[in-house]
Amino acid sequence: MKHVLRHFAAEFIGTFAIVFVGSMSLMMANGTGAPASVAMLVVALAVGLVTAVMVTSTMRVGGHLNPAVTLAFMVARRIEAYMAGVYVAAQLLGAIAAAFVVKMVVPIALYTAARGGGQLVSLDVSFGQAVAVELVATFIVVWVVFATAVDPKAPRVGGLAIGFAMSAGILAIGPLTGGSLNPARALGPAVASGYFEGQVVFWTGPLVGGLLAGLLYDQLFLRRSPTPEPVDHGAIDPG
Repeated sequence: MKHVLRHFAAEFIGTFAIVFVGSMSLMMANGTGAPASVAMLVVALAVGLVTAVMVTSTMRVGGHLNPAVTLAFMVARRIEAYMAGVYVAAQLLGAIAAAFVVKMVVPIALYTAARGGGQLVSLDVSFGQAVAVELVATFIVVWVVFATAVDPKAPRVGGLAIGFAMSAGILAIGPLTGGSLNPARALGPAVASGYFEGQVVFWTGPLVGGLLAGLLYDQLFLRRSPTPEPVDHGAIDPG
């Protein structure tokens, strides 16, 4: 039980931080009247930085902070299904809690104008295109997770590379979908604000992209690795 609580707390706090910083940075950038390109750069840097520091600070006991990452670990058999459920529950609850904190501290006019700091699919892209760009961007992020945090031969750079991948993904597809790359990041603000448009996109693309990246990296580079998860991630046995 101690292991379960430790993992739950790490995933909850880490995801809380990502959603809080992501939503607040989006609303503050919009509130200053900055051009859309500048606002997107601010959000990309903020999310990348907070992802890097929170993944690094929670990596000893997991550091997934994203249901797409957890799904990839589960299908690659690097985490037990039971613990994957604990991780995802913590991520979603952390995201929702952060979104309600944002709602409490941001002026209502700014909060409403920014739709609670959530993502929005552009009218210029179809459903399929939106899913595709979220899938590709999340594939890159999860590939980087496996290549730098899972592979026993990987360079030990903490969460820095993962944060860079998040920033790059948001900069690349932000104008089209807001650059979610994380179903929890999309769901939290949606629950708090009541704006649920695009949730199918923000779940389908990242989950499929993460699953493909995890399976492909595992089959190509990790099939002979006997370690279910890096030892510095801590115990994953729920017992």
